[in-house]
Amino acid sequence: MDRRMFLFAGGVLFLAPSLMAAEDLTGKWSGSFVITFTSDSNVETKDSTAFMDIKQKEAEITGTAGENPDRQWAIQKGKVEGNKVTFEVQTEGPLIKFELTLVDGHLKGEARAEHEGKSAKAAVDLQRQKE
Repeated sequence: MDRRMFLFAGGVLFLAPSLMAAEDLTGKWSGSFVITFTSDSNVETKDSTAFMDIKQKEAEITGTAGENPDRQWAIQKGKVEGNKVTFEVQTEGPLIKFELTLVDGHLKGEARAEHEGKSAKAAVDLQRQKE
């Protein structure tokens, strides 16, 4: 192996861990979804639930997400980079963008959406369900 090939292979091996989570995220996840709605000068907070059924293949996330197992939408543009997970969900209303981090077995982070002049963000905290 010449020096250039060795450097290339070493670079690929160095970058590979950053492309995948420390653990496979495939499975069912559920938890809390605390939404803050903002419109004009009005701010409202609502507690809700969240549920995801995801499949991970290397750095790609697919599956569904929603408020419960019976109300789900397809995950789009799902990816894993290190312990970061990002994806979008198109509901019958707004497009919701998720930015989550795997921390101590929880997927935690934020979801954001804008629709008809209103914006919303939600604090997300999900745990893998036991089979």
